[in-house]
Amino acid sequence: MSNNASAPIGIAGAGIGGLAAAIALARAGHDIVVFEQTKAFGRVGADINLTPNAVRALDGLGVGEAARVTAARPTHRISRLWDSGEETSRLPMGDEAERLYGAPQLTIHRADLLAALTDAFGLERIRLGRRVQSIAEDAEGVTVDFEGGESQRLSALIGADGIHSAVRTAMFGPESPRFTGIVAYRAVVPAAKLEGVPNLQAFTKWWGPNPQSQIVTFPLNRGRDIFIFATTPQDTWHLESWTTQGSVEELREQYADFHPDARALLAACDEVLKTALYERDPMPTWSRGRMTLLGDAAHPMLPFMAQGAGMAIEDAVVLARHLEGVDAAGLPNALARYEVARRERTSRIQLGSRGNQWLREGGNADWVYGYDAWAVPLGVPAGA
Repeated sequence: MSNNASAPIGIAGAGIGGLAAAIALARAGHDIVVFEQTKAFGRVGADINLTPNAVRALDGLGVGEAARVTAARPTHRISRLWDSGEETSRLPMGDEAERLYGAPQLTIHRADLLAALTDAFGLERIRLGRRVQSIAEDAEGVTVDFEGGESQRLSALIGADGIHSAVRTAMFGPESPRFTGIVAYRAVVPAAKLEGVPNLQAFTKWWGPNPQSQIVTFPLNRGRDIFIFATTPQDTWHLESWTTQGSVEELREQYADFHPDARALLAACDEVLKTALYERDPMPTWSRGRMTLLGDAAHPMLPFMAQGAGMAIEDAVVLARHLEGVDAAGLPNALARYEVARRERTSRIQLGSRGNQWLREGGNADWVYGYDAWAVPLGVPAGA
């Protein structure tokens, strides 16, 4: 049953999760409107790792082929120790991941993935420059007021608006994310500058002397570039921005005791960006009435399992499956069922990312990579 006869379903946030949800919900027959506070899309944000669970979900949305155009396809997932360089685990990815999980691992710039999602949904269907000012819910729907005086009546509202979610605040009150005491550096280096460094076409994680310290590298742009992402404890830096310049000298100093292969990666960096990392605890609930959350609005997590984008994409698919064939009256129950289907998995990955031990010494990747958002059982109806 289409929802077109009533007010549309609104999505706050045109990021990865919001646009994936928009595509999936529109394909399920719903009238969708997406609100984005920025006035124009720019090429900002980090490069991201899409593990097979995320790629398989994108393939089902019809976006995977477009993502593959610029993405790299890592050959392996490798763990190495920071001081000795010893390999403690090596998982074949590429063709082997496709055989095991139905999709490969892809590494891609966030802007390229957003472009593929935007093309699939339609830029003309995204209302840019709409910053949420207030949200009011009643039994029949949700009214969103934007800065500047515009309002929109909706049959339901999906908060896909990130760690500082206005929808989350409207639902549960103000609460600030917690600074982790960890900062992250990121840089992109041409692969040609790293001749002699092994495993450049693999996803490699250098495990540091404590859970907060690591260096992760993976290929980009079909292997022509190498992305470097490094984290370290630092309580004195709180700036949360993906566009703030950092110091290359500071970066190298922080990892001066790492293995020569790791130091060679940092020696090739000409410039680096720096940001503080924030997180929240798993939520006991994230749906209420005609409103729900997905992605970082519901479960922001540290990047140590590389699942932030993947969880948002999975959320989007599972949400749309729960809303397929649902009319306006049935939306609150369907949103509650979606949360039931997702909360245990996302909470487990949030806490696992915080602990930062997953696959350090090998182990089972299947429970993460083998998840199929298109096939997992739907949630138990609220009150059942």
